[in-house]
Amino acid sequence: MAITVPVEIDRERIRQLTQREERHLDERTKASAAMYERARHTLSGGVASSYQLRSPWPIYIERGDGPKVWDVDGNELYDFHNGFGSMVQGHAHPAIGRAISERYTKGTHFAAPTEDSIVVGEELARRWGLPKWRYTNSGSEATMDAIRIARAVAGRDTVMKIFGSYHGHHDTVMVSIGVPYDAIGEPDNLASLPYGAGIPSATVEMTIPVPFNDAEAMERRILALEADGRKPACVIMEAAMMNLGVVLPEPGYLEAVREITRRHGIVLIFDEVKTGVTIAAGGAVEKWGVVPDLVTLAKAIGGGMAIGAIGGTEEAMAVVADGTVYQVGTYNGNPLGMAAARANLLEVLTPSAYIHLDHLNDRILAGCEGVIAEFNLPGYAVGVGSKGCVTFSTQKIVDYASFKANQDAALCDLAWLYNLNRGIYMTPGREEEWTLSVTHTDEAVDRYVEVFREMAADLTA
Repeated sequence: MAITVPVEIDRERIRQLTQREERHLDERTKASAAMYERARHTLSGGVASSYQLRSPWPIYIERGDGPKVWDVDGNELYDFHNGFGSMVQGHAHPAIGRAISERYTKGTHFAAPTEDSIVVGEELARRWGLPKWRYTNSGSEATMDAIRIARAVAGRDTVMKIFGSYHGHHDTVMVSIGVPYDAIGEPDNLASLPYGAGIPSATVEMTIPVPFNDAEAMERRILALEADGRKPACVIMEAAMMNLGVVLPEPGYLEAVREITRRHGIVLIFDEVKTGVTIAAGGAVEKWGVVPDLVTLAKAIGGGMAIGAIGGTEEAMAVVADGTVYQVGTYNGNPLGMAAARANLLEVLTPSAYIHLDHLNDRILAGCEGVIAEFNLPGYAVGVGSKGCVTFSTQKIVDYASFKANQDAALCDLAWLYNLNRGIYMTPGREEEWTLSVTHTDEAVDRYVEVFREMAADLTA
């Protein structure tokens, strides 16, 4: 990864291009505007989730097929959004559709175990090297239950997380995510701050953030908490941060975290909701070779169905097996979800699929780096497996503080508009990244690079 000595991009030029692209997008999405007017009478904000909001209206999607989606205006788009990283198998994959169809004719819900749940568990255990598994219905449920398990194992309440990381929408982890730069605090005493209203202050105070890529700061905070009688039960973290674009672990960082948590008797949870089966067959555990006590999965493992999973060591999951922790849910292990996951893991996300994803990501990263070098843009491209992004920063992003201080939000907003108006559907905002699918082709990633080059030329004209 090379960070250029960049040209100074005119801020007025960014503003003008953004206004032009906003007008163009509004003209192309009149049916979405009409649908929003209808939706907002019954759906709060006109959407099903706050992360689907957009001003002046969200883009409503009608259908998807392979690497493409079509919005309700009929605009055809290469999908690099992929449902916030859930659709690494592509849309309407025939193997998954066949599995769901066959399962449907046999019954869709019993609140009782089925064989597919065993097969999926066996495959997850093989990929992650963790022997025991349970299911949930989302990533939020998976991280919520994993923290409960960790608290039972440790016999303590405090939770440690990485500042700026997102682990779902339950209260314990809705802490210290997106905040103004001046509210972050010092590395050894980062602030515990609620992410939105409605989160009890007692819960906020029980969740302690530390910086990413700084194992020494983590241990210093652990020691300070222990001296205060508040030793953490667990550390929950992504092995690579996936909501600041993409921030990879520095060499030796994950190994140091594993050693620190083990030495202090703290349960280590890797949240692989975004990295699981997307950056390698066995996610971050396979990629970097560091094995946590618990791992949480969701999104891409379900093949488009709403499922999640928790994997763990024999020791960590013993509190579930013996009934100490009630890990429950009416739809846990739902037959449709398990059928989709089984086909996804065994028929779609095969060794050849990961060879293809690595090839595509190498190609798109090289293409983006070429554009950055050609136009001397402020930034760099970074990625792993099916994930990647262009980070508009003159400094390498290693944690939330460096992201907040350096990532160019205005350029990110322009890039999203520019892409959407030229047939590239991306996750919005400065925090997100692309997700490739096994159905993407060289043509698709070359089109992404071509649009990026067009924007670069426009910016520096």
